[in-house]
Amino acid sequence: MFSQFRRALAHSFLLLGISLTGCTSFFSSSTPTPIPPTFTPLPPTATPPPSVAIVNGEYITIEEFQAELARYETAQLALGQTVSEETASQLVLEDMIALTVLAQAARAEGFELTQVELQSRYDALAAEIGGAEPLIQWQTSHGYNDNSFRAALRRAIEAAWMRDKIIADVPTTAEQIHLRQILTYNETDARSALDQLNAGADFDELAVLYDPRTRGELGWVPRGYLLDPTADEAVFALQTGAYSDVVTTLAGYHIFKAVERGDRALSPDALLTVQEEALKDWVAKRRAESEIVLSP
Repeated sequence: MFSQFRRALAHSFLLLGISLTGCTSFFSSSTPTPIPPTFTPLPPTATPPPSVAIVNGEYITIEEFQAELARYETAQLALGQTVSEETASQLVLEDMIALTVLAQAARAEGFELTQVELQSRYDALAAEIGGAEPLIQWQTSHGYNDNSFRAALRRAIEAAWMRDKIIADVPTTAEQIHLRQILTYNETDARSALDQLNAGADFDELAVLYDPRTRGELGWVPRGYLLDPTADEAVFALQTGAYSDVVTTLAGYHIFKAVERGDRALSPDALLTVQEEALKDWVAKRRAESEIVLSP
């Protein structure tokens, strides 16, 4: 299938949230039920806390940023990956800004996380990690005190509620194309295959020669699934039965063929991709509309 291509082109969108053992992944659903809005902003303090950013008047403190940064770097080391300090800082800050605008939107939409619900989520995390004392030790080792941890947990829960609302609005059906491809890893082979097609060679037979395992089969794909604008444009310009010119992507050199096209239910993998893109687009738009002040 096309998973290797998609992994090669996928853009990082961590949206870290709070997670002790992966229990609060940003694309998992476990959020309280919304209740009528009663949110009252906290009054401004005389002395603003040391911060890395202010998002629509809400502070992202240095303390919580450093805690998230340390946790991210620890996770990368555990995966055997090396990320520069500058890159890690940028990724974590962008994700914390994304979480903040999502949390703010949740409150604006009427979601209110009560103290009882927050405590329930806190207790659930404690139970998962082995009790209150191990949770306190985890907080301390990751740069949190009880207040900063609860604030970060609240933000993650609010952001997750808004995330769920955004992705719930994504249609589960879309125009799709049943796609096959001839994939090569150098342009010479791709041009040779195209010449053979133009001379009357059978597309499916050539696809099998270049990839006997998948036989060039990509299945049904919606717009945006290929994660490359050039490939997406080339594919959706095809009429049924037609094949494309050579299309160059990070994955190699492709010749695509539209086998069929029509409105269909999205596969679980395609739906997840469309939901991720919808979430990214929403965050990008809301971020552009927000007043964000970064500390020098």
